[in-house]
Amino acid sequence: MAVLFAALLDVVFREPPVRLHPVVGIGRLLAGLERFWRDDVRAGALAWGAGAVLVLALSSLAWWGVTARVPFGRALLTGLLLWPAFSLRMLTAEVAAVEAALGRDLDEARRRLARLVSRDTRGLDAAGVRMAALETLAENLSDSLLAPLFYFVLFGLPGAWLYRYANTADAVWGYRTPRYRRWGRPAARADDALNWIPARLTALLLVPGRLAALRREAGRTPSPNAGWPMGALALALGVRLEKRGVYMLNPSGRAPEPADLHRALARVRRAAALAYALAALLGWGAWGV
Repeated sequence: MAVLFAALLDVVFREPPVRLHPVVGIGRLLAGLERFWRDDVRAGALAWGAGAVLVLALSSLAWWGVTARVPFGRALLTGLLLWPAFSLRMLTAEVAAVEAALGRDLDEARRRLARLVSRDTRGLDAAGVRMAALETLAENLSDSLLAPLFYFVLFGLPGAWLYRYANTADAVWGYRTPRYRRWGRPAARADDALNWIPARLTALLLVPGRLAALRREAGRTPSPNAGWPMGALALALGVRLEKRGVYMLNPSGRAPEPADLHRALARVRRAAALAYALAALLGWGAWGV
């Protein structure tokens, strides 16, 4: 019930108001921890750990309050607290907006895509824009939905919110930028570890029963996790996905066309519906909410 109520809130309202959004609060926490920035792995680990302890303490207090102190409406309150930990409607809306922009103007599509991906979008042609949009759709199905649900089922609200903290810390402190190359390494490694299982579950939801092919495609990327859902979507659509000079997934596939993005959105929504149903069932069994 809690997972389904959270999913309903996502469909109806998409995101909580910015001033009340816990992820915005996590961003402010990370900014505060940067006061202790030093170009050192140990300093980064200590800062990450301090933030994790605070997020765990607050989410555990909320979880205890719900499970021990709320006699009625426990599932609804749990769903309300779980809702901001994932986002499907915003993800699919933003990706659909990229394709809509492509129908009007390539530069507009590049600008919209730049809001979703870290790569330089200025030199991408229409096929390159679609490839990047499909890649971020697949990867964020894991990061923004499957992983929070997975950790909620295992550890309740503290699990979901610790994951969201780790994923946000990686986005902010990822060691790929020069300033955070050492400081951000613990955050990046923690995110890799936490996403290991969810990334593979996401791939299997997108393309059931093709484990050997998924493993082959995943091995083409430098990331231990991102290649799984991205490769799965490439195989499902029969398209080639490429980040120039870094990787090429399903190299025998064709370049994506306008209809492919709509097919991808439909497949992602079906996978998400199955994930919601499984998480709701398992969450009810584990926590009674």
